[in-house]
Amino acid sequence: MKMKSRVKRKEGQAMVEYIIIVAVVAIAALVLFGMFGDTIKQKLGGAINELDSTTNVTVEDGESLQGLKDLDAR
Repeated sequence: MKMKSRVKRKEGQAMVEYIIIVAVVAIAALVLFGMFGDTIKQKLGGAINELDSTTNVTVEDGESLQGLKDLDAR
């Protein structure tokens, strides 16, 4: 009986350790996002605007090379 209770304690201890690790990582992520949240939003917003502006370009069959050069120039 004592052997089984020790195994359960070790399993429970491991579970608690994993929960603590997950909680620490989550708190660290929240702190980092709080510190750099505005910067992240600005960078993502700029990237989204750039991607959005290039998706509106249409290229005809004969103008495909010139269209690619125009995209490269942006």
